[in-house]
Amino acid sequence: MDNATNLGGNISKDDVIANLSHSKPYWLNTKEYPFTSHFATIEGHSVHYVDEGQGEVLLMVHGTPVWSFLYRHCILRLSARYRCVALDHLGFGLSDKPSGADYTPQAHAKRLAKFIEALGLKNITIITQDYGGPIALDYAVHHAEHVRRIIIANSWMWALPQMEQGGKLFNNALGKWLYLRYGFSAKVLIPQSFGDKRNLSPDVHGQYLAPLNTPENRIATFALVQALSGNGKWYAMLNEKSEGIASKPVLMLWGMRDRFVPAAQLLPLWKKLWTNARYVEIDSAGHFVEEEAPERVVEEIERFLQETD
Repeated sequence: MDNATNLGGNISKDDVIANLSHSKPYWLNTKEYPFTSHFATIEGHSVHYVDEGQGEVLLMVHGTPVWSFLYRHCILRLSARYRCVALDHLGFGLSDKPSGADYTPQAHAKRLAKFIEALGLKNITIITQDYGGPIALDYAVHHAEHVRRIIIANSWMWALPQMEQGGKLFNNALGKWLYLRYGFSAKVLIPQSFGDKRNLSPDVHGQYLAPLNTPENRIATFALVQALSGNGKWYAMLNEKSEGIASKPVLMLWGMRDRFVPAAQLLPLWKKLWTNARYVEIDSAGHFVEEEAPERVVEEIERFLQETD
């Protein structure tokens, strides 16, 4: 499919074509991430995405502080049979990072819905993780007719006590300094989130550090940690409406060495929601299973897609 056709919503064909001319940043490892970059205008800002392959749509939605680079292994393998679309949320990756934008998860969810509508995506399989989970599920519960399957890795859909505490912990002057001036999210939390830090090479870590290289470019990461607290109503809405997607085929991938989104607390909640889902526990991996166990992740996704085809 031509990536600049079948557009609706707030994006015109001219917007997308014009934005294809954006140059790649000097730091981008094109061997690891050898995809054509596309840019769409959402709410007046440039949102980066990749669109590889043809066929049924696999929409990949990242969390924080990563970007679509996280899904490179999935895109390389799955694009042989499917259309892989992976965007960078505003404030992340190769997308614009305007200082005055709304970076709450609800705002990301609204932009995601506009993006999906603009590209005319239907019959979608959502692949998501971390904060991308509730952001993408916001779309799923409001547009269940366009969602065919859901694949989730180490994520949540509830206002959990430890997340409320984490949001409050950093919602102060020290937390702001750590996130904006020091770059705590990418420098510290990414390595700490690995089950085995040796699985994070300096080169790969650099691909996550580079987009967040200034205080201005880190605003979105700080906004999302702040939003860990005080969002109970939004999570309650997601849970209330989740009955509408409870019958969807679901694959749950979980890195069991996750220190931040622990399986012991989260998996029972997911299993209560999706009783017929397939749950895959990856013992060696931490929070970012796509980085630590890419072959296992892709194999499980391929099997799930074939079984539910």
